[in-house]
Amino acid sequence: MISNYNKYPEVTVHGWEGHFCSGWDPIINRLQREVSGIPLRKKTVVVECYQGIHDGEVLEALSEGLRPDLTILSSEAFLPESVIRTMTQPDVTDDRIFGRLTSLNMEDFLDPDRLVTARAKIEGLNEGLVLVYGPGASLLLADPGLMIYADMARWEIQLRMRRNEVSNLGISNRDENIEGKYKRGYFVDWRVCDRLKREVMPKSHFVLDTNRRNAPGMILADAFFAGLRQTANQPFSVVPYFDAGPWGGQWMKEVCDLPDDSPNYAWCFNCVPEENSLYLDFGGNRFETPAINLVFFRPEELLGRYVRQRFGDEFPIRFDFLDTMGGGNLSLQVHPLTGYIREQFGIHYTQDESYYLVEAGEGAKVYLGLKEGVDPKQMIEDLIRSETTDIPFDDSQHVQSWPAKKHDHFLIPGGTVHCSGKDCIVLEISATPYIFTFKLWDWGRLGLDGKPRPINIGHGSRNIQWNRTESWVRQNLVNRFEKIASGDGWYEEKTGLHKLEFIETRRHCFSKRVIHHTMGGVHVICLVEGREVVVESPSGSFEPFVVHYAETFIVPAAVGEYTIRPFGASEGTECITIKAYIRMDN
Repeated sequence: MISNYNKYPEVTVHGWEGHFCSGWDPIINRLQREVSGIPLRKKTVVVECYQGIHDGEVLEALSEGLRPDLTILSSEAFLPESVIRTMTQPDVTDDRIFGRLTSLNMEDFLDPDRLVTARAKIEGLNEGLVLVYGPGASLLLADPGLMIYADMARWEIQLRMRRNEVSNLGISNRDENIEGKYKRGYFVDWRVCDRLKREVMPKSHFVLDTNRRNAPGMILADAFFAGLRQTANQPFSVVPYFDAGPWGGQWMKEVCDLPDDSPNYAWCFNCVPEENSLYLDFGGNRFETPAINLVFFRPEELLGRYVRQRFGDEFPIRFDFLDTMGGGNLSLQVHPLTGYIREQFGIHYTQDESYYLVEAGEGAKVYLGLKEGVDPKQMIEDLIRSETTDIPFDDSQHVQSWPAKKHDHFLIPGGTVHCSGKDCIVLEISATPYIFTFKLWDWGRLGLDGKPRPINIGHGSRNIQWNRTESWVRQNLVNRFEKIASGDGWYEEKTGLHKLEFIETRRHCFSKRVIHHTMGGVHVICLVEGREVVVESPSGSFEPFVVHYAETFIVPAAVGEYTIRPFGASEGTECITIKAYIRMDN
C-alpha cells in the first residue's frame, strides 16, 4: 500500500498571509523600507542570532542590501576563546557524552572592556546606518530602530555540525568531532541562546527563518506570534526527522516513504519539541521555527497550568520510533534515577519510558530486567571485561528477555536494565531528558563512523535497580492493560506507565467516534493501527485534523474536548491510538 505518512505537517495560519517574505531580495526590499521609515538621522538595526547560523550568507546579504555605514559583530565583544573554554568547562566537563546544564547567560560571554569599545563605536557614529549582528547583538544596543531575530532549529544545527559548517558559541571548533560540538550545544549554547531569545524575540519587529541555505524566510513578529497562538489552540504535529544508526532497520523506509540513500533508519523523532521544527504556513509560504518556541511563548495554552507548574516551560513528553526491523539489538542500557540525574547533571526529572510495539517480527523480543538471583558484582565485572577485551558479554546469564508481539507494552522506569531486540518497531514513550542513556553493552559492534560507541558502565552501575528481576518485571512492567471504559464502537484501556513514572498512557480501540478531553493538560497521541483518522472539535473551535498511520500529534491543553474517529479508507474498520499525558496524582 502506498505510504500516506505526512513528513511535512504544517499549521495554516489565518489572517496574516501578506506579511511573509521569501528569499533575500524580497527580505532586503522590506528591510530597506523599514529602515527608511526610522525618523532619525542615525538609524540602528540589530540582528540577534541563535547559534548555528551560516553567518557568511546572512551577514553578506544584509551588508550588500542595507549598505550600513558601520557594522559591529557581537563576536568582537566576546571574551577570548581560552577564557570561554575555561568558563564553560564545569558544564562541558571531560566526559565524552555528558555535561551539566549551564546557568550561564549571554552576558557572561561578553568582555566588559570589549563591550565598552563596541558601544563607543556605535555612539561615535552621528548619522547613517549601524548594523549590529550576531549572538548577543541585542546586548550591545538595547533599543534599536529595527530588531530582527534570526532563529535556527536544533536538528538543522546538528546537521551543520556534522558537516563541519558551524562552530559553537564563542569558540572556533568547526572541525571538532560531532559528539563534542553537540554536547557543548546541548549543555551550554542552546540554554544560553534560549534565555536571551525569550527576552528578545517578543521585542523584535521581524523573525528570520535561516534553516534552508540561501532560501530564507522572514515574517512580521506579530504574525509569527499569532501563528504560535493559533497552534496552541488546535491539534498539530511537529516536523519528524529521521536518522540512521548501527542497529537501524528498514521498516520506516517504506511506511514513512523515506529515501533509499541511507543504509537504514534507526530513529524517527516525531515528538521532541526541544529539537523538532514546527512549520507555519502563511498564504502558501512555509516558515520553519523551532517547536520549543511554542513552549516558551504559549506555555499555558499548550501545557496547561498543572503541567507548567510542575515542569516549567519545558515539554515533558517525548515520542519517537526505534526501527530494528531487519536490523540489530539496541544497546543494553539503563536510565538514571531522579536523584542521580539531578545531582550529576542539574536536571530535575529523569527519562522514565516505555516501549509500545507497533510491529514485531517472528522471534522478536525485548530485554527488560534481570535474571533471578543475579550477582551484581559478577554482572558489572562481565560488563567491564566486555568493554576492555574481545570477550562478549553473556546477556543470557544476567538479563531477562521477553517475547514481543505487536501491541505489547513494556514499561521502563529509570534504573531498569533494558533494550529492544531486533525485528521490532518500538514507539518509545518517555520523559524528555533524552540523551541520558547509560550504555552497558553494545553487542561488540562499531558506530556508523567506524568507532566504538561510548559505554557508560560507571554511571549505569550506580543506577541499576538490582531487585527488578523476572518476577518483579512480570508483575509490574509487562502488558499491564486494564479496561476502564467502553461505549458504542470503542473501548479504552489503561496501559501504564508504572506508578514510579509521571506519564499515564491510554489505548483506545475504536470503529466509531471517541470523545476525549484534555482535562487541562497536554496530550500526545500516535495512530498505531488504521490508515487514517480525523480529529475534530465538537464546538468547531478548530478545523478537522487528519492523522495517518504512525503519525504522532499533540493536543494542547487549551483544546479541551475533542473527538477522534476513523476516516477515509479506515471508515468501518477498527483503529487504535496510544495517548500519553501527565498524571495529576503522581
